[in-house]
Amino acid sequence: MKYWKSLVFSGIALMLLACGGPQKNASGSNREGQPSGEVVIDGSSTVYPITEAVAEEFGREYPDVQVHINVSGTGGGFKKFIRGEIDINNASRPIRPGELEALKKAGFEAIELRVGIDGIAVVVHPENDWMDTTTIAELAAIWAPESEGKVTQWNHVRPNWPDQTMTLYGPGTASGTFDYFTERVMGESGRSRGDYIASEDDNQLVIGIEGDRYALGYFGMAYYLENKGKLRAVPVADQGTAVPLSPENVQSGRYPLSRPLFIYVRKDALKRPEVKAFVRFYLEHAGELVPQVGYVPLSPETYQEQLKQLP
Repeated sequence: MKYWKSLVFSGIALMLLACGGPQKNASGSNREGQPSGEVVIDGSSTVYPITEAVAEEFGREYPDVQVHINVSGTGGGFKKFIRGEIDINNASRPIRPGELEALKKAGFEAIELRVGIDGIAVVVHPENDWMDTTTIAELAAIWAPESEGKVTQWNHVRPNWPDQTMTLYGPGTASGTFDYFTERVMGESGRSRGDYIASEDDNQLVIGIEGDRYALGYFGMAYYLENKGKLRAVPVADQGTAVPLSPENVQSGRYPLSRPLFIYVRKDALKRPEVKAFVRFYLEHAGELVPQVGYVPLSPETYQEQLKQLP
């Protein structure tokens, strides 16, 4: 089953719901003991496909719970999370110390749950027949702030590459993918040139790159696998041989741009039966749903251990 579609950034959350059903009582459950109410989620576009797949399956078992999912990037989601506007934040990076401190000042606590593993895809147009491999060092030379206005042609990276303008695509600064990529490649989160085409919607990045033979971009593995016929992923080397992007290489850690994916849940929200049921369902079914949307699952033991964190 194809679980996820194009993201719509209209400011309206995606709603997966079943109307009607028994009335909710004071405890947050319906009259048959099943939870009802709402679960509100925001954050990472990378984690979105996993959470959407979980929400769709969850809705079959818990039709009286409405799950609303929106996307504003990991950082944007954490801002809403800290303000108490959402129950769960999808995150493609760990929470930052400053965000954690702000959360505590707001009177909230959170539980961090790992849900899968991603590999950031470095992608080019399928007619790009010169960039067979790349290195972390080359990516740093391309994306460094000091390269803005200077590294603009393909042959500025390797002399035998075309004397053509390179068009760069990547996530916006509120994205956890942006944070991870810049930290891994540049050695400092947020350190990047600014003259690239940015979007929090990875589907927009796909559209841009597939329409430009001289494009180069990066985003989460699931969006590459969903559009594999339109794009080509470039093998990446850190030190030694370049490693192709694949679920197997991500799981083993051989692929240099592999990273964990998370959801963060407010502890006070877990007191509501509908939120607790959704998070428990998430951990119980992530192992089967994560690979269906193009990411790598954790071990069954890891999901079970995390279930013990729930109150």
